[in-house]
Amino acid sequence: MSERTSYAPGTPSWVDLGTPDPAAAAAFYSGLFGWVIEQGPPEAGGYRMCMLHGKPVAGLGPQQDASMPPWWTTYISVRSADEAVAAVTADGGAVIVAPMDVMDVGRMAVVADSCGAMFSVWEPRTHVGAGLVNEPGALCWNELATRHPVEQVGFYTAVFDWEAVRSEAPMPYTEFRLHGNSVAGLMEMGDAFPPDMPDCWTVYFAVDDCDASAAKVAELGGTVMVPPTDVPPGRFAVCQDPQGAVFQILALTEEM
Repeated sequence: MSERTSYAPGTPSWVDLGTPDPAAAAAFYSGLFGWVIEQGPPEAGGYRMCMLHGKPVAGLGPQQDASMPPWWTTYISVRSADEAVAAVTADGGAVIVAPMDVMDVGRMAVVADSCGAMFSVWEPRTHVGAGLVNEPGALCWNELATRHPVEQVGFYTAVFDWEAVRSEAPMPYTEFRLHGNSVAGLMEMGDAFPPDMPDCWTVYFAVDDCDASAAKVAELGGTVMVPPTDVPPGRFAVCQDPQGAVFQILALTEEM
């Protein structure tokens, strides 16, 4: 198992789902990924921890802003949430939720990059992030979908000291690296994407069999938006849960 006990600052380390129906979402994802979903303490405001093999792999809780669609949020680990927010704003981003303590588990902020894509920064304390990655049922990749690749590359390389490595085949794609390690990707949105889709961060969960998992998504009441398709790292599909949150599944044939 790919167990993690720490993340270098600048590494995506956690994802969570804001949803209008946490109980229904918990039933869907536990059925799909085999998660054991544990209710947090009363002061957590309905937040639930999604566990796999006894390790936290994701979170889910009530949607905080009903005007926004249900969404999986990417968290990037940082040494200081306050310093990260200062860097975000210095490079043209915006603060959505100012830095705040989350009980004793960490300090976070919600921000938007210079093109409006939202993400969170996480200053770990007792909770470092996902305790298991790159295994079936666990997070395996975070990807920014954008129509502004040049500006986005400039923003993230400045804020997180990422190196951008671009390739042209089989499609234009940028891999972000930190200290030589791949940490995230950038997908350029073309004509196949809905014209009203904004720049956004998306999440991938690993599965053993993409086709079987896509069929399970439909069986559980979700929607397969892009059917299983072969890509260089493996076979993936774009899915939507019954409440409308979009995520991707990936059967890995090579290490991310």
